[in-house]
Amino acid sequence: MSFLVLLSSLFFCFSIQAQYTFKPSSDLHCSTIKDQDRTGTCWSFATTSFLESEIWRTKQLNIDLSEMYSVRATYLDKAQNYILRQGKANFSEGSLSHDVINALRQVGIIPETAFSGKLNASKRHDHGELLAASKGFLDGLNRRKTLSPQWKAAMNGILDSYLGQVPASFDYKGKKYSPQEFAKFLEINPDNYISITSFTHHPFYTNFVLEIPDNYSNGSYLNIPIDSLENLVDKALKNGFTVAWDGDVSEKGFRHAKGLAIVPVEADRDDLWESPGAEKTVDQAMRQVCFENKQTTDDHLMHLTGIAYDKRGTKYYKVKNSWGTSNAKKGFLYLSSAYFRLKTVAVLLHKEALNLQK
Repeated sequence: MSFLVLLSSLFFCFSIQAQYTFKPSSDLHCSTIKDQDRTGTCWSFATTSFLESEIWRTKQLNIDLSEMYSVRATYLDKAQNYILRQGKANFSEGSLSHDVINALRQVGIIPETAFSGKLNASKRHDHGELLAASKGFLDGLNRRKTLSPQWKAAMNGILDSYLGQVPASFDYKGKKYSPQEFAKFLEINPDNYISITSFTHHPFYTNFVLEIPDNYSNGSYLNIPIDSLENLVDKALKNGFTVAWDGDVSEKGFRHAKGLAIVPVEADRDDLWESPGAEKTVDQAMRQVCFENKQTTDDHLMHLTGIAYDKRGTKYYKVKNSWGTSNAKKGFLYLSSAYFRLKTVAVLLHKEALNLQK
């Protein structure tokens, strides 16, 4: 073997060893990757995916639920809140995981085949005009001194125009259900789910209303230390419970195209996206600073479905995103432990996961 061939072979072997490869520790069932398209509805896609995994965990039933059904219900609830607060509230596309759970409690649940939220054979979601029409309408109402009861019907009409009318009943595998009956059939109890966060501006082991713009419904979160939160999520994933994740994806270390979210010690190294390296040590104080100085915001929600390790032994969470399948990991990405500790705003999971021993 010539020297050049040997050198080339050694370089190839080193490159293979250095690349980001992941050995799964747990890899839980989830539904296929979806695309939220031109909407700010990641919260519904992530939490609906989470509920689909819950249904698989409890019933071994593979099902495709409608993301837009809970979106539509939440738009109505937001509109009511916006009117009652006379426009001094957030009315946008964004919401949080507990809003999907609230919609489940209020209006039940529905399969994708019964309500897709797409009209005129559209293949993509696009809520730009829907948001403009809705907010313009509501802002006009808020400028009036008094309102008639008809405004709610008018708001429903806007949603019907852009998302379609919700069926009162539908067929699923030869049987007719209402949305509430379907929720009972799937055995999803909204009271079984809990939202958890980790910040020091409120006492640990208490509940508080998390101060983030999309928390229009004043959802309450259990506050625990970040070490406890990470351990809780690890136990859940190791025992078959997936997790809905709310966090920040604006960091330079987040790159969906590469399927990676990392907090590197050397952020400017040339092989950052090809070779795993040392990551920063993230403690409670660091994440609090990032939250209070607005480096960490709740700008995206995703679905944690497993744990894996790279060749350095660094732990990552396998994450299902809602941006289609065109990235390096076919729609998934790997989020490092350091990124989780720094950029997690909150999680939602089944209450049974709180009692896991291992």
